[in-house]
Amino acid sequence: METWVLPGLLGLGLAAASGLRTFLPLLMLSAAVHFELLGVTLNESMRWLGSTGALVALSIATVVELTADLIPFVDNALSLIGNVTGPVAGAIATWAAFADVDPSTAAIAGIVIGAPTALAFSTAQTGTRAVSTASTGGLANPVVSVVEDAVSFLTSLIALLLPLLVLPLLAFLLWFAWRGVQRVRRPRAS
Repeated sequence: METWVLPGLLGLGLAAASGLRTFLPLLMLSAAVHFELLGVTLNESMRWLGSTGALVALSIATVVELTADLIPFVDNALSLIGNVTGPVAGAIATWAAFADVDPSTAAIAGIVIGAPTALAFSTAQTGTRAVSTASTGGLANPVVSVVEDAVSFLTSLIALLLPLLVLPLLAFLLWFAWRGVQRVRRPRAS
């Protein structure tokens, strides 16, 4: 059971976080493996994620992504690009999390669990960004970006530290997003 449940929850959490920030969850996974933290091991076909080269490349990509997301108009472009890169990163993170299964099964798990989860969160993030841009002329986008950064970081951290809390966390995030949609759709009294 541990062969599927804990890796599945770890992959699910990292994939959700990848839907918000493509590189941050992969960087956190890479650092955990590279520095042998938290007992995280990777699938044999994905062990390259723990290499020094991967750690450096993901660090640079994360800094560029987090910085660029604070720039008006660039943030909207990154959000749209994230609808492709997020699912790829989610699939990679989930694939890597399934350490004790053969690589082809792990890859399928990445495609079935990671990619759709990241796409769902990326799509929600794109919608949030569009509403923020339309309602504030983009002035609130840097604040939204920092909140997304924090949610991606905390989701990744919880997935790495306490994967059993991933489902309640994602349920809360979905409920919170649903409440936000309800507020936007609610007709305003004149």
